[in-house]
Amino acid sequence: MEPGNDTQISEFLLLGFSQEPGLQPFLFGLFLSMYLVTVLGNLLIILATISDSHLHTPMYFFLSNLSFADICVTSTTIPKMLMNIQTQNKVITYTACLMQMYFFILFAGFENFLLAVMAYDRFVAICHPLHYMVIMNPHLCGLLVLASWTMSALYSLLQILMVVRLSFCTALEIPHFFCELNQVIQLACSDSFLNHMVIYFTVALLGGGPLTGILYSYSKIISSIHAISSAQGKYKAFSTCASHLSVVSLFYGAILGVYLSSAATRNSHSSATASVMYTVVTPMLNPFIYSLRNKDIKRALGIHLLWGTMKGQFFKKCP
Repeated sequence: MEPGNDTQISEFLLLGFSQEPGLQPFLFGLFLSMYLVTVLGNLLIILATISDSHLHTPMYFFLSNLSFADICVTSTTIPKMLMNIQTQNKVITYTACLMQMYFFILFAGFENFLLAVMAYDRFVAICHPLHYMVIMNPHLCGLLVLASWTMSALYSLLQILMVVRLSFCTALEIPHFFCELNQVIQLACSDSFLNHMVIYFTVALLGGGPLTGILYSYSKIISSIHAISSAQGKYKAFSTCASHLSVVSLFYGAILGVYLSSAATRNSHSSATASVMYTVVTPMLNPFIYSLRNKDIKRALGIHLLWGTMKGQFFKKCP
């Protein structure tokens, strides 16, 4: 393949985790199982929040959006990897690679902003409980979600436009299971200094901003909980944000761990393995965190499962 600009590039090769043929069936079964669990678990959360009128509150509205983002993040990367393993073809076209990067950054960025919005929701619920429904009205909730989508879409578009300007060499092998932004930039023949500067600046601004908002919200929440006199009141207040705090810790902890480990080892395959934490494991665990720690979600899911069982038994009895 001749070096040149983006119009001459036809495809990349996604090397995945291992080149050993014996490991491919295991990897296929493992990631297929994780993908199905992720999709099913998050769909159940969305179904519960939509169908149960008791869950028509701002917190569960944001939770259903988080579940939707988790499904989209994994659906952007895992199906292509499974198809490559099944067909033993590691090729991804240049256009498909750009689209995969765009949508992955879009949904991951949206989740980043949404976690900050959910932290603000918990801050209002605990620090201003009497004015909660007035402040977190449907109009504001819709605007917060729309703003999260808009900022994430603009950020994703900026990164893709920065990649399009690059020229690529003949070595177009990506040591990853999807088109990860940094890995693609490293393949460029042309100067990618500006790309790296844009990444560092936008990550510091758009990543540090929401994280700062989350930390500030929880500092106020902790102060409010500390001021509650009864132990039962403290526990009840903390339990309303425990699930969100767990998800935040898992999301940012996984990303931080991946980039610290990749910076320390400088091993692309180790980075690909570590990135499974925030691309696959975190979206898979989020529904379990919210359903196991939330009585309302468990009750709604229990009602749906019971109704489905009763309906199935009724149709079995019908001739």
